[in-house]
Amino acid sequence: MMAGPPASAGEPAPEALGIEGAFFLPLRVIAANGGPVLHFLKPDSPLLPDFTSGFGEIYFSEALPGAVKAWKRHRRQTQLFAVPCGRLTIALYDGRPASSSCGLLHELILGRPDHYGLLHIPRGIWYGFAALGQNPALVCNCADMPHAPDESERRPPDDPTIPYRWSGTFA
Repeated sequence: MMAGPPASAGEPAPEALGIEGAFFLPLRVIAANGGPVLHFLKPDSPLLPDFTSGFGEIYFSEALPGAVKAWKRHRRQTQLFAVPCGRLTIALYDGRPASSSCGLLHELILGRPDHYGLLHIPRGIWYGFAALGQNPALVCNCADMPHAPDESERRPPDDPTIPYRWSGTFA
């Protein structure tokens, strides 16, 4: 198993997901009157992107029940996902020939109430997701570079080169 980035004092360490460079870091949910406060990213986070060359962008993507958003990979951009509303099934596939985990697949559930955290998706990893249940899920994505259409690639959800099949269990 790969060693992850160091944890902040008093915070959990990122969990290696078996795919080189992919990590999950549980995030704090703080109860508050009127609704909880959800952590996302702090300066001492072990998954903080390297912003020395500039800030990328933060955006939200909604996944509607029954819809599959797959497959996508970025050549130069790293993704940090958190799901503050709803729950997702997320699949990661490593198709990078030079990677020690080439050919491996990892599936996880991300979202509230039971698996709120930060998912680090390194460049070159195919990923896709689908909302679980009957409600939409909201993905917050912090990318280390602004969107550039020429640096990403897409494939259909049923692409035969990726050994994962989206089932109807997520809807």
